Amino acid sequence: MNKKQKRYASVLASFSLAAALVSGILITDKAGAASTYTSDKIAADLRDKIMRSPGSDRVNVLIQSSSRWSRTLNDAVTSNNGTITRSFSNFQMRASNLPLSAVQNLASRSDTKFFSLDSELRPQGHISNTTGADNVRAQQTSAGTSYTLDGSGIGIAILDSGIDGKHASFGDSTNTSRIVANVDFTGENRTDDPYGHGTHVASAAAGNDFVSQGAYVGTAPNAKLINLRVLNSQGMGTVSGLIAALDWVLINRSTYNVRVVNLSLGTNAVASYLDDPLCVAVRRLVDAGVAVVAAAGNEGKDQNGNKVYGQIHSPGIEPSAITVGASNTYGSDTRVDDTVTTFSSRGPTRGYRTDSLGVKHYDNLIKPDVVAPGNKIIDAEAADNYLVTNFPSLDAEISSAATKEQMYLNGTSMASPVAAGTAALMFQANPSLTPNIVKALMMYSAQQLPGFNTLEQGSGQVNIDGAIALAKLVRSDLSSSTTLGSQLLTAAVPVPESSIAGYKFTWSQGIILGQTFATGESLISQYQTIYGLGVLLSDGTTLSSSGVLLSDATKLTSGVLLSDNILVSAGVLLSDGTTFCRTGVLLGDGVLLSDGVLLSDGVLLSDGVLLSDGVLLSDGTTMAQSIIATGDNTSSMLRVLDEILNAPSNLTASGYSTTQINLSWRDNSTNESGFSIERSTNGTTFTQIAKVGAGVKSYSSTGLLKATKYYYRVRAYNNASNSSYSNTASTTTKTK
Repeated sequence: MNKKQKRYASVLASFSLAAALVSGILITDKAGAASTYTSDKIAADLRDKIMRSPGSDRVNVLIQSSSRWSRTLNDAVTSNNGTITRSFSNFQMRASNLPLSAVQNLASRSDTKFFSLDSELRPQGHISNTTGADNVRAQQTSAGTSYTLDGSGIGIAILDSGIDGKHASFGDSTNTSRIVANVDFTGENRTDDPYGHGTHVASAAAGNDFVSQGAYVGTAPNAKLINLRVLNSQGMGTVSGLIAALDWVLINRSTYNVRVVNLSLGTNAVASYLDDPLCVAVRRLVDAGVAVVAAAGNEGKDQNGNKVYGQIHSPGIEPSAITVGASNTYGSDTRVDDTVTTFSSRGPTRGYRTDSLGVKHYDNLIKPDVVAPGNKIIDAEAADNYLVTNFPSLDAEISSAATKEQMYLNGTSMASPVAAGTAALMFQANPSLTPNIVKALMMYSAQQLPGFNTLEQGSGQVNIDGAIALAKLVRSDLSSSTTLGSQLLTAAVPVPESSIAGYKFTWSQGIILGQTFATGESLISQYQTIYGLGVLLSDGTTLSSSGVLLSDATKLTSGVLLSDNILVSAGVLLSDGTTFCRTGVLLGDGVLLSDGVLLSDGVLLSDGVLLSDGVLLSDGTTMAQSIIATGDNTSSMLRVLDEILNAPSNLTASGYSTTQINLSWRDNSTNESGFSIERSTNGTTFTQIAKVGAGVKSYSSTGLLKATKYYYRVRAYNNASNSSYSNTASTTTKTK
């Protein structure tokens, strides 16, 4: 672009931005639409590296092909002095190491689509009660059979730093591990968790109630866990490693019934979601019926504590993903005082394409979709992990047993598995749900937090009570042939409110649709075709010739209303509140919502492009890592010590009759579920004969032989463990 063209583009941008702020009516490429311009095939951060570095410097890149990867393209990489470092079964891309000078050569080929850096990945750093999970545990089938809603049978893939399989949080009722697969993608050939992030994340999603009397139970405590290790011992990974893990899920999802993937990690978003290789991989999984939950990121403020917009990380920028920000519960179960954390990354998404004139066309999607608790969260601590070693204050010092120890962590990394566990419960309640329905119901039933705008909280804070109430009512016979407007539920629409920990609130009753949001009871009373597979929720909107965002009558029913504004919430409905900005500002597709735009709360929009100079990247990364350890300096979850079961003592046995012996003992514990009584005829081999409840201190052993000596011992038990045995007591039944 020459100076005259650049000056013209700058004037046009200023004029268009003014028009956007006044009218909110602009023309753009909406989410999911095909581009109408020729975009640069090289991601901006990679092109910047090409311009700044010698052409002989080698770089790790991801190459996406225009169609199926061919031998010819493989040979072209080799002839340009490159090597293929990783291949994928389900994605039209390869990871490669090659000279910077080769990128432009290969980009000129018609069989290549997009080139991006194989970037580094980083983790994004009382729950069952405050989220409403406790409300929904006891369930009944339509036939009246009782069951527990705890994620049973559902597989949650945790793509993180590994899981400490020895931790007590991951056993089932028989103490058999629920981790059904372990695969390493880091090259370190281990699947435990030396860094300490993945174990905490896994327990937030699916930890059991074996520790501290159930104080730190996860959202779906009986779900199966698939441990896919993509972050190494220092908490770092690569995009290609993560894509390889997503490829593994796509291949093996049926074997382990993987319905949910949790991504509590991310990398800086530069390329549009249309080109970003992580987003491409995530979309394939969602289209295949797997809900993908991603952390929004921890860069909602700069190093001086100032609010920042536009820092949603990849793959959280992908519109099909459920992107989760972090809320602050202040350690209380009631939700009346909950807020969005200061560090949670805010929208809009700032991935972009660059056209032939050098103009950037930003995605500008509303994210996050929801928020969930993510400040000072106590969950499972991997043994001897890097985080606690370097930040000793993270150790919550809950138990003297390493297999039960817990730690504090903060961040959207901790919020994401809460939503992932919620999705698992929804799939257990109704296996026929699609990922889009799961996402829509999760948003519709969320609680709006007052004083926070849509770019901060999306539809609001996750409400498991409401999400399950809706999930159970959705028809199980929905298919690709279900017509628009068909009845969605099997019963009347429930009252849109929940009561959790004594606090009653109204659901948001709306869902995010790309660059706007939709409201209306029809969203849950009638089937919308955007709920199927292979489409985006935002496909329900279309642009008129004058640039006005309208609902698509082929995908949304007439009862669905689109908003013209992004709002600061009044804390009730998604549609209630004061205007933050017009949705037309987001519709500007490249130069209209550019870096430095002053938003209505006086905060400048931060453009991800600034990351390329290394300054904001360094500051932002330091800030994000410190958030994992410190979070917002507020009150937090209570420390509940894991009480050791003490053995009962003073066991006595007395003959009562020819067939009965009476036992009594002292109860030395306060946290037992009951006592197990064992009997022997030789004092060596014992068999359990009965269990009695907590606080019981006696038992009558009946049906015995006369004039026979019997030996007894007793021990306390709960869900987590058994105590040691009491003393052994013996006596003989009477002769007559």
